[in-house]
Amino acid sequence: MKIALVSDIHSNVFALTAVIEDIRKRGVDVSVNLGDILYGPIAPQATYNLLMKHDFITISGNQDRQIYESSIKEIECNPTLQFILDDVNEDALNWLKHLPFDHQLTNEVYLCHGSPTSDQIYLLENVEEGQPILRQDEEILGLLAGQKSTVICCGHTHISRAVSLSSGQIVVNPGSVGLQAYTDDAPVIHSMENFNSCAAYAIIEKQSSSPSSAWNVQFIKVPYDVESAVKASQLRKREDWAHFLRTGRKLPKPIM
Repeated sequence: MKIALVSDIHSNVFALTAVIEDIRKRGVDVSVNLGDILYGPIAPQATYNLLMKHDFITISGNQDRQIYESSIKEIECNPTLQFILDDVNEDALNWLKHLPFDHQLTNEVYLCHGSPTSDQIYLLENVEEGQPILRQDEEILGLLAGQKSTVICCGHTHISRAVSLSSGQIVVNPGSVGLQAYTDDAPVIHSMENFNSCAAYAIIEKQSSSPSSAWNVQFIKVPYDVESAVKASQLRKREDWAHFLRTGRKLPKPIM
């Protein structure tokens, strides 16, 4: 079985277009979307429209919930969120509201956005030092909270990783389709960086009937029309996103 994993599109229809075209060339059996789909200053409605033309198995991300759960006060303080709510139609909003938290794709493959218990927890990375550091084996197993599937597919961090565990399981994060760097303040101020502008996704493929070692993991970087995404971000006054998209790096520290 050959499965395409996409995650963290963040309204970047330009990156998604390139990724879908690349997936079409690779003969996959199923494509899955691991959440954080429409949140971003680029093209949320267009992203939804494109996804509806294709057969993705989709789960929700934390920022998908943010779109429809935010209070009036939170929306007033967040121009990007206000733009999203103005841009998307009722069908798109209802679709987000009905996405499942997680999904058992097969007996061996499980899908979540963050972790099996929270869409806001980084399953593989600790960010207490302000940057992602891979968690110890026992900590990851604890965060799995008893989820025994051979392959755990997650997103949320925007960092591509395949981590083998002492349990014989493997955790795969395909990286981000639409945003190759960002800085966030929860749970502490931290930055994620991929150091390039390419859209990222992954393909996993079962090689035989044996355990997790038989799963092949391929990480794919796809060039796309970055400048169109940059221009859309700048139109919404998100120069931080413009920098993230172009460079895959966090914003430089201001010169004192």
